[in-house]
Amino acid sequence: MEQQEATSTVVLPRVAITYCTQCKWLLRAAYFGQELLSTFGTSIGEIALIPATGGIFTVYLTHKPDTASEAQQVLLWDRKAEGGFPETKILKQRVRNHIEPEKKLGHSDTPSSKDKAIPTGNGNDGGHGEQTGEAIAPATTGLADAENDPLVQEAAAQECQDCQ
Repeated sequence: MEQQEATSTVVLPRVAITYCTQCKWLLRAAYFGQELLSTFGTSIGEIALIPATGGIFTVYLTHKPDTASEAQQVLLWDRKAEGGFPETKILKQRVRNHIEPEKKLGHSDTPSSKDKAIPTGNGNDGGHGEQTGEAIAPATTGLADAENDPLVQEAAAQECQDCQ
């Protein structure tokens, strides 16, 4: 199927989350988009969910800083470069730092033990927990309820052969 481009107005700031359909990361991408919209409301112009293949999971922010005459695109997260998926609070902090630096994020502003990914081993385990040997409650990982289902976890743990 050939992709078509429509001419329309892009509302800034725009967050574009590109996710791998082969790895079944749509729910994860939608969850992060929901969290950003819940936190920033109308301060975000739009969230785009962009299906792709090849194990990709990236988050880009396009915005026009007050001091700039042109819109800028900033890579906020790249699963391959960062070694996993972001904690929700880290992603919120990175968006905030660009679009509303003065905004308080409440509990998401508390110091994090890390400003990095939730380790995922092969990148396909669904981001369930860290490699510390401690159990992490589902709310800590910030994952949707469906991803806590044992069958979903088992499917996510299997490597996507097309994405290696």
